Amino acid sequence: MKKIAIFDLDGTILNTIEDLSDAGNEICRRHGFPLHSIDEYRFFVGNGIPKLVHRFVPEGTDSETEAECLKEFIEFYKDHSDIKTRPYEGLTEVLKKLKEEQFLLAVNSNKVENASVALCAEYFPQIFDIVIGNKEGLPVKPAPDGVYEILNKVGISLQDARNGAAVFIGDSDVDIQTGVNAGIAAIGVDWGFRGEAFLKAHGADIVAKDPEDLLRSIKNVVL
Repeated sequence: MKKIAIFDLDGTILNTIEDLSDAGNEICRRHGFPLHSIDEYRFFVGNGIPKLVHRFVPEGTDSETEAECLKEFIEFYKDHSDIKTRPYEGLTEVLKKLKEEQFLLAVNSNKVENASVALCAEYFPQIFDIVIGNKEGLPVKPAPDGVYEILNKVGISLQDARNGAAVFIGDSDVDIQTGVNAGIAAIGVDWGFRGEAFLKAHGADIVAKDPEDLLRSIKNVVL
């Protein structure tokens, strides 16, 4: 039976928070809005770029201004998405070990799909079998639609996935809920944007402390 590990991108395999916060604060500067700390951005991200922009603009910002900020953010981030972004230490090795053990590997991100594909190609060349991001017509996580599309494309039935052939790995409550909504196992990671205490408070049964712990957890969960 085929088996698959589906990963979130930001905060799970790639540390993107500095580039995201720098881009957000650049837009805030342009409009004279207050700037935000990296720790604030850790809780702004996770639900897609429109929600990120909605969170970093001041409360009560009119819809026209917010739409302009969204457009500016997308344009700026497109050219500044990999200035400080780096894979988390040890994650590349874990992904390679999973491939050696015949796991299919996928990414399901709320980041725009072309950016998700480009970042995975740059930092994890020839690692992932499929990358699904935010695109027109596909509800963002925690909707399970991205998981379903991945399973369909790699030829794993939803029944098999729910019987132990699939696992979702992420760093946020959104990711844990995505796994729950899809009916598959979910594992949280402690090194991302939220941390163990937050994840356990939001329903995570398993939180990996480090990449090696993650590897063990995946192999224990996926049959």
